[in-house]
Amino acid sequence: MTGTTGSTGPSEATGGRTFPYKLVATDLDGTLLRSDETVSARTREALAAVTAAGAAHIVVTGRAVPWTRHILDDLGYRGLAVCGQGAQVYDAGEHRLLTSVTLDRQLAGLALAKIEAEVGPLLLAASRDGLEGEVLVGPGYRVQDGPLPVVPIRDASDLWSAPLNKVYVQHPTLSDDELAAVATEVAGGLVGVTMAGAGIVELLPLGLSKATGLSLAARRLGAKAVDTIAFGDMPNDIPMFAWAAHSVAMANAHADLKAVADEVTSTNEEDGIAVVLERLLPRS
Repeated sequence: MTGTTGSTGPSEATGGRTFPYKLVATDLDGTLLRSDETVSARTREALAAVTAAGAAHIVVTGRAVPWTRHILDDLGYRGLAVCGQGAQVYDAGEHRLLTSVTLDRQLAGLALAKIEAEVGPLLLAASRDGLEGEVLVGPGYRVQDGPLPVVPIRDASDLWSAPLNKVYVQHPTLSDDELAAVATEVAGGLVGVTMAGAGIVELLPLGLSKATGLSLAARRLGAKAVDTIAFGDMPNDIPMFAWAAHSVAMANAHADLKAVADEVTSTNEEDGIAVVLERLLPRS
């Protein structure tokens, strides 16, 4: 698998016929990755064939760079990646952060106050900016099982001591959909609100989305929206789907994403990305 651009001209390997898109944008969790955080051999082969046919593969994930870098390294991915819900454009080959957008902490604090005035106390975590940015977890915040490192803190005020990419919010009783809806209604003019997975409702810089980060990265790769096919599974992928020429939701995707997708493929456990790419690849 590679994240580098290939030639956009006719490929000798395909007899002069090329893959119909210049850019293949894939989310990570629930999309490219299986539940054990691996990528199947079939999907790796399909992406390798796509790049051989002249396209580029780009990872577009809600994870910030520190939670993404090890996966890209394990995959041998050397191109650009869009991380942190579009906040970061990362050069995986050079291990270098090219762009980074931070959350206005004063606005975020005001947004939290408005949300809590509506629903009561929230459970909080936050992702610090930078290549080594830590994820700080406040009292009571429910962390998903897995290998991703977090730093527990006792006092939620410690979340605000350094620049942040985003704030995570949970509620003791509201569902993710309910919390995201309330947050959008009462604080959507101050911060962006998105749901990236089970238990993951995020407050972001206003106007930031996977689409904004992907458009920046695509420009660097010489590609446009019309050249892009995108794969995803959660509501945070909706802006990316709106931006791309063709959008594909996984069978395991949230209903809101399926509703706006151009097509629905198999699950991430069943090589849903490969199913679509194999269909689109030139036949020998």
